[in-house]
Amino acid sequence: MVDEVDVMSSSDNEFSDQQLLRYSRQIMLPSFGIESQQVLHDAHIAIIGIGGLGSPAALYLCASGVGRLTLVDFDTVEASNLQRQIIHNDAEQGNNKAESAARSLQRLNPDTEVHCIDRKLDEPGLLELCAQVDCVIDATDNFTSRFMINTACVKSRTALVSAAAIRYEGQISVFDLRQENSACYACLYPELDPAQGEQETTCAENGILAPVVGILGSMQALESIKLLCGIGEPLVNRLLLFDALALQWRTMRFRKDNDCPVCGKKQDTKQD
Repeated sequence: MVDEVDVMSSSDNEFSDQQLLRYSRQIMLPSFGIESQQVLHDAHIAIIGIGGLGSPAALYLCASGVGRLTLVDFDTVEASNLQRQIIHNDAEQGNNKAESAARSLQRLNPDTEVHCIDRKLDEPGLLELCAQVDCVIDATDNFTSRFMINTACVKSRTALVSAAAIRYEGQISVFDLRQENSACYACLYPELDPAQGEQETTCAENGILAPVVGILGSMQALESIKLLCGIGEPLVNRLLLFDALALQWRTMRFRKDNDCPVCGKKQDTKQD
C-alpha cells in the first residue's frame, strides 16, 4: 500500500464566491472558462521529487486550483537546497521535503488537498500511485527513478510530464500514455542503461542556476494543466531543450518506438 500522511483540507464541488474570485483570471481565459477550472478542481496529480523542479510545479498547480496533490519525497531539507527549492524555507531544515512542501501549499491555497508520501517508492508502490492519479510530474534527479516512473505510467496509462536541469541547461517533454501514438521516456532514451543512473552528473557535482529549475518546473505545471484541460498543444513526442546562457529554446521531435521494451507492440501494458 502507498502510505499517505499529513492530509490537508479539500473544498466542495461547487465554487464559492471567494473561489470564483481567486481563479477569476484563469476562468476568463478563452478556451478555459469555468469548465476547465472544474477539471482542475476534480484532478489528482502526483509530483515525484519536491526539489528544484517539484517546488515551482507544486506551487503553481496548487495556486491554479488543482483539487488534489500527492507529493512524494523521502529526502529532508538541507541548507544547500534553499537556493532553488523555493517551496521550503530555513525553518524547515531537517524536515521531510514532502511534509515541508505540504505546509507551504496549505498556506498558499487551503482549497487544495495535499497528501504526502515520505518514503522512496518501489515499483509496486509507483504503479499503485500512478494508477490513482490523472497525471504524474517526474521531478526526480536521476535516470533510475525516471525509468521506473515511466514504466509505471506506461502500465497504468497515466500521462507523464518529465523535466531535468543541470548547470545552465534544461529539458522537458510530455508522454501522454493515454494515447496509443505517444512515445514513452524509454523511446526517447533507448540506449541508456538505467542501472547507471547513480553515475550520472548531478547538481551537487556540477551546480545549477536557481531560475533554470524554476523555469522548467513552472513549465511542468503548465503542461500538466494543458493535458488535463485539453487546451493548446502539449509537448507530446517533442523534447524542448533550454539554454539559459543564450536564452534559446530548441525543439527535437521524436516518435513512438514500436520495438520499445517498455511501450512497444510486444508489451502487454493494458491494465484490465
